[in-house]
Amino acid sequence: MNANATGQPNPKSLLLILILFVAVAAAGAGYLYYKSDWRVPAQMKKVENPVPVSKEAIGAGMMIYMENCQNCHGENGDGKGPKAEKLSIAPANFTDARAMSRLTDGELFWQITHGHRPMPAFQDKLTDQERWQSVIYIRTFAQKPLPSTPGTP
Repeated sequence: MNANATGQPNPKSLLLILILFVAVAAAGAGYLYYKSDWRVPAQMKKVENPVPVSKEAIGAGMMIYMENCQNCHGENGDGKGPKAEKLSIAPANFTDARAMSRLTDGELFWQITHGHRPMPAFQDKLTDQERWQSVIYIRTFAQKPLPSTPGTP
């Protein structure tokens, strides 16, 4: 940095450093914003789950969820698992019916497959069928329970 005769920093040098700092900060913020967005390819939004919904698929999805997802997304799918507070981005709340209704099965499958920091990718950890079963189970969190009929517990 240039100094003038009195030993003080040159105002032009300080201005240049400030502009450089702001530019780097803006670029970093833009990059983080871009990386925080789950850009699911348009064709994946149209992909339908090839695994039929059944008690077996839900049960298999539940086991996968308990082993791989519950610590962050919570036992009830509300995003409040034991590790959730330690994450830089809050885990998804699968109980939010409105938010979940905006996501197709193909989008959920893609997100599980590819992950997004801090969530890991499961492409190499789970088979396609296991990821589709997970989608089926995750969908159960946003479903409202059926009302009971009078006289039944």
